[in-house]
Amino acid sequence: MSKRRTFSWLTGLALGALLLGAVAGPATAGAKANKVTKIGIATPEKAVDYGWNQQGVAGARAAAAYAGATLIVQDGIGYDNVEPVLNRLARDGANFIIAQASGYNTIAPRVAARFNVPVITYDSPHDLKKGLVADIETSSQQGAYLAGVLAAKTTKTGTVAVVISAADTNWFKQTGGFITGARSIKPKIKVLFEEIGQAAYDDAAGGKRVASDVIAAGADVVFGNGDGSSFGYLQAVETAKVGHKVWFIDVIGDKTPIDKHHVLLSSVLWDFRPIFKKAVDDINNGTFGTHNYNLNASTGISLLKTPYIAPAVWALIEKDRAAISAGTIKIPLTPTEAQVKALLNK
Repeated sequence: MSKRRTFSWLTGLALGALLLGAVAGPATAGAKANKVTKIGIATPEKAVDYGWNQQGVAGARAAAAYAGATLIVQDGIGYDNVEPVLNRLARDGANFIIAQASGYNTIAPRVAARFNVPVITYDSPHDLKKGLVADIETSSQQGAYLAGVLAAKTTKTGTVAVVISAADTNWFKQTGGFITGARSIKPKIKVLFEEIGQAAYDDAAGGKRVASDVIAAGADVVFGNGDGSSFGYLQAVETAKVGHKVWFIDVIGDKTPIDKHHVLLSSVLWDFRPIFKKAVDDINNGTFGTHNYNLNASTGISLLKTPYIAPAVWALIEKDRAAISAGTIKIPLTPTEAQVKALLNK
């Protein structure tokens, strides 16, 4: 994953920031916590996005319930004031901090060392430090492979598309997985690929534009990799006037509550609950920081089941997911645009 997580979103739905549990006294430098009793999470955007931020907070809430711990949520903090927020979480008694953005992975280890508080980061595997710092990497291509299988089983035009919001490592990996999954069903399927811009994560207008372009070119299933831009993808699919049904496959979260036009075919879900719970166990038994974590088809990546997926197709998806977890389905790793284009041209 590239060094970013600018998951800005254009939804105005209000869930609000969450604050569970009383605030404890300041953490003392050098004091070692033997058990997780309070979890803190910091996210760049508000946890109302049906995506990265909301999924992170949901995972933290589940981990807190699992541990019998209280939870402090600091969401919508952006990137300019991160260190004071993480410091405050530590001073308020958090003895496990989730720094929910790869853009926090320089600051979070400093806070961990300063307050002797275990911190989990993203996309910084070399910062591993026993008792203090562990990292989460993603095998996002695994869920995208399943999305490709679904798209190939669904398309009526024989053309599907991937649209991405930025030159982002995860989006490139997911594009490669999607192409491979689609071709496993239909080797000659046409896969279109468009990018909004280098860092157009929250460009909903751009998202609508590129999704409309691929729909006009014949795609009747659009796999949208974006943040705020994903709302633009969704709008393009909802308003498509091409004489046939067009479907949308989303990433990370579940937009079912806002799918008023019944076009959300599925989503590649990123469920952080299993990894956050495992991190709690590792902190409690003294093994945190001795290994990193990988979000994959065995640890939290799956495909959203909707009523629009035929039972036989879902059975195939579940079979392929098991095969991916077992290592019998091999998916190429395409973390760069050049690798994606090489795969497209094969």
